[in-house]
Amino acid sequence: MGTVIDSHFLALTALVTVGYQLFFFIITALLKFDKVTDFAGSTNFIIIAVLTLLLKGTWHFRQIVLTLLVVVWGLRLALFLLMRILQWGEDRRFDEMRSNFGKLAIFWTFQAIWVWTVSLPVTVVNASDRDPSVQAEDIIGWIMWSVGASIEATADQQKLYFKNSPENRGKWCNVGFWKYSRHPNYFGEIFLWWGIFVASTPVLDGAEWLVILGPIFLTLLLLFVSGIPLLEESADKKYGNVAAYRLYKKTTSPLIPLPPVVYGNLPLWFKSTFLFELPLYLRNLPEEGPNWYRTDQRKSSDELKMG
Repeated sequence: MGTVIDSHFLALTALVTVGYQLFFFIITALLKFDKVTDFAGSTNFIIIAVLTLLLKGTWHFRQIVLTLLVVVWGLRLALFLLMRILQWGEDRRFDEMRSNFGKLAIFWTFQAIWVWTVSLPVTVVNASDRDPSVQAEDIIGWIMWSVGASIEATADQQKLYFKNSPENRGKWCNVGFWKYSRHPNYFGEIFLWWGIFVASTPVLDGAEWLVILGPIFLTLLLLFVSGIPLLEESADKKYGNVAAYRLYKKTTSPLIPLPPVVYGNLPLWFKSTFLFELPLYLRNLPEEGPNWYRTDQRKSSDELKMG
């Protein structure tokens, strides 16, 4: 078992990830300095991808391409998040963690698991001896990565410009991609990592297909744990009594970009079943009677038709 794990760089990447995250955790815990948190997560992906490529040394075209995709994504995200937190100040996610060692340790442990798990497709590809010619799966995966990365990067910049404009102070972002999705950056990230998985499939064999746990883990994490739920809760508490925000929430998809006129007229059961409009995202919105959501949805539909 140990030989199998080491031959796929799984033990090595786990040790590297734990060590890297532990280093930044110690800095955060001792100095109460959380500005490096996202930077540590994003750059860890780069380290794993480059390290496994160099150690294997076969330099297959597929290995080089996937490693470059991870490096480009990681560098862009790491620099963006670092510049953003340096500009905006402390990360409000850690307001309750800075003085709570246990919660902080749990967060950093979870971040290490996130990095290692999501990196699995690239790790296994870089460790593989198989090198089939470029196939349709490769092209599809690269296209998915390109679309997802473009959406994520554009959405991040659009929100940054919006938040930095004095006239938008105290408002929620609803420009650009944010007109069509409440979390387009997360959609882009999920989509690009599923693209990396698709591009890895030509070399997968047997138990190696378990690397699908990487994009599955990322998707579940953003949908149910540390991504959308936290941001929805924060926005609902801040803007939940604003009529325009309630209209925005009723007519804007939580994840998959869709025209508001389309999404606003879909029944709630369809949104919940196919478009991730989970009850989890509605529980912090102030109620207006027992059927407030359905009543507001009918009003939103009428307003969209009139508009």
